[in-house]
Amino acid sequence: MAMLAANHPNDPIDVICGDWMSEANMTARATLKTDDGQEGGDAYEPTFIEALEPAIVDIARYRIKVAVNAGASDTELLHTVVTEMAKKKGLDLKIAWISGDEVLPAVQRAQQEGKSKFENICTGEVLDDWKFKPIYAQAYLGGLGITAAFEKGADIVVCGRVSDASPCIGAAAWWHGWSRDQLHELANAFVTGHLIECSNYVCGGNFTGFKSLEWKGWHDIGYPIAEISKSGQAIITKNQGSGGEVSTQTCTSQLLYEIQGPWYFNSDVTAVLDGLYFEQVGTDRVALRGVKGELPPPTTKIGLTARGGYQAEVHWFLCGLDIRDKARMMEAQARHMLKPYSDKFTKLEFTINGSAGEDASNQNAATVDFRIFVQAPNASDISPDKFFRPVVDPIMEGYPGATPHLDWRQGFPKAVQEYYVTLLPQADVQHKVHLWDGAEFDIPPPPNSRVYPAQQPSQPVTDDIKSTDWGQTVRGPLGWIVHARSGDKGSNANVGFWVRHRAEWDWLRWILSVDTVKQLLAEEYKGNKIVSRLYFCSCCALRVDENCRIDSSSRTHMVYIFCFTTTLIEASAALARTIFWRKMLLSFCDRNTLIFRRSS
Repeated sequence: MAMLAANHPNDPIDVICGDWMSEANMTARATLKTDDGQEGGDAYEPTFIEALEPAIVDIARYRIKVAVNAGASDTELLHTVVTEMAKKKGLDLKIAWISGDEVLPAVQRAQQEGKSKFENICTGEVLDDWKFKPIYAQAYLGGLGITAAFEKGADIVVCGRVSDASPCIGAAAWWHGWSRDQLHELANAFVTGHLIECSNYVCGGNFTGFKSLEWKGWHDIGYPIAEISKSGQAIITKNQGSGGEVSTQTCTSQLLYEIQGPWYFNSDVTAVLDGLYFEQVGTDRVALRGVKGELPPPTTKIGLTARGGYQAEVHWFLCGLDIRDKARMMEAQARHMLKPYSDKFTKLEFTINGSAGEDASNQNAATVDFRIFVQAPNASDISPDKFFRPVVDPIMEGYPGATPHLDWRQGFPKAVQEYYVTLLPQADVQHKVHLWDGAEFDIPPPPNSRVYPAQQPSQPVTDDIKSTDWGQTVRGPLGWIVHARSGDKGSNANVGFWVRHRAEWDWLRWILSVDTVKQLLAEEYKGNKIVSRLYFCSCCALRVDENCRIDSSSRTHMVYIFCFTTTLIEASAALARTIFWRKMLLSFCDRNTLIFRRSS
């Protein structure tokens, strides 16, 4: 933030938008808010203060507006902290804050009155059947409260759980004076906000084409800048002199992250994505095209937090031959030692992470991690004498080369949170703007809305391809030809796949049926989970949803599915040759570019 603000004379920006709120942040900060200080720490996001403090003088000097959702679970306190910071530095800044995202009383009231069962939008479970007790609930607010605050003269607007893209919607609507019924413009700002919300991601971070960026430098990947016109049309670029790139490929990667289908919902607008595409209009300049706007839904998403008990884990290293047998021995010994206490456990898992390479050239390549993981309702159920010591003490009777990880902190109980995602009518949300002078006013729910189907459209197979004769084929990882990006919303994981050239598009649609995706997931696919598929012809992309979770934020989903080398697919030999020559050309260009740079 400090770099962007200081560089304003050379690289001007009007508004800095920031998204600080993941589901992990929501649950962690909610626990702090409801623990009355027992856990320690404030319930807003402290890293925002760390970013703002060195930037705020330049923000004031160049009159840059700021809109962020770093308030997390205590936006009012963050407002106080930022106000004091500005006063201490002698800055004349008007700071507003947004409330209304805290909705647990509204949820409890609706439950008591029988108005809603609050079905989990990922699992279909009803809230009464959830085995955890909610302690906090937050609604995903839209951006029009931010718009109103800027219209009143605010310089900085701090929010709690507004949606990730809402700061961008709010800023653009204020700047251009859009009304609530300008759905096309709002939808384009919404998608633009989604593209830039994860900072470096759209500039080459978390990009499966990362090797093509090496010659530009893997360090100092840029921060995105969105140029939004009065008509809503947007161009994505990045700060001058930074690494990475902004291309149709990096934009497609970020687009496919977290979207659930052709309808992309916000409290202010629904963006229709089935005609969306990107156009490269210059170096590091990509235009967003084809987004349409529709009425918002009458509901908004809410996330409920509950205390989920405690967890701990211990890691051992297995090396060399007979990895699975060594793991079985360790598991048998651990289960025996834990038997007096395991009736209190809600989960006990033993997992081998990694695989030892054949004919390994060094010890590291022949070593894998063995994880012993436990959860229980109370910290006392997995105290060190009931978990850590029983799984570490057998070291002298262990498998050959038995070696535990020496960082034992994870072996001690740590509180965990549970998260439940459902819907609440927007009419039940008290969206308010609070100004620096104590004045406050309401932001009413949308006057017009539309009810959408509960499930996004799914296309399990492709039946409109004229020919599936790909000629000679070769077997190889999906990642030879296909880019991928994965993300999560609640307990729902999604993976987007796309190809670089339209000539590869029919092949991708044909081969990645729902059944093929289940096959690629292999042991990670659980038969009772739903897998759905939708493709976007305009940008040669295909998105898959499923409820199987590999990591807590699904970031490694795409790496597993499209690069798992023992799961091979039949690829056209012609496409494979195209990839081969593309890599050869890239390698040649990389070398020549580096030589040119050295000689200049």
